[in-house]
Amino acid sequence: MKIDREQWHMIIALLVVGVVCTLLLATTNIFTKAPIAQAERQALMDALMQVLPEHHNDPISDTRDITIDSDKKPTRFYFSRNEDNTINTIAWQVTAPDGYNGSIHILMAVHPDGSINAIRVTDHKETPGLGDGITKNHPWLDSFDNKSLNNARWAVKKDGGDFDQFTGATITPRAVVKAVKKGLEMFTKIKSKLLKKTQQQTEAQHAMP
Repeated sequence: MKIDREQWHMIIALLVVGVVCTLLLATTNIFTKAPIAQAERQALMDALMQVLPEHHNDPISDTRDITIDSDKKPTRFYFSRNEDNTINTIAWQVTAPDGYNGSIHILMAVHPDGSINAIRVTDHKETPGLGDGITKNHPWLDSFDNKSLNNARWAVKKDGGDFDQFTGATITPRAVVKAVKKGLEMFTKIKSKLLKKTQQQTEAQHAMP
């Protein structure tokens, strides 16, 4: 089929528009990638500062990825250390898939002995008002401090456990309690592997000239 001059002009115009759009997208990505990465790093640091005790290292750089389930992505663990470089707390994120309005993402920090230092919810879609108990700095979150698998009944009081439920809302706290308990159970299973590998990694770094 013969293409006339008008059709050629249309083809060329479309090609030019496509090239220009591609260049604009590429340029936008170049200029926004670094600020976005910095904002994400700062948000992570802010969340870690809420759950970690005083430390003498950079937890964002002091990490280890371990695959818990072969069919899932590795879990990233963040370490906070004392002045003598010993580990005082390990933080990682767990997800409660059964919140009232979807998944609830929780950052939890645990001492090597298996006791919780603190937890904070980093993202959720729970109904305002009913789900306020899991919001930043709410006293209900403090009820997890110092809890371990051995010193608490891991359920809301309505189910015979130690944790309060919210007025008019049981699904949300039930989901959080269940997820945090699973996080502790997972930590118990991999603790020796996690701490051993991290110690080996630290020793290797110190041995480097």
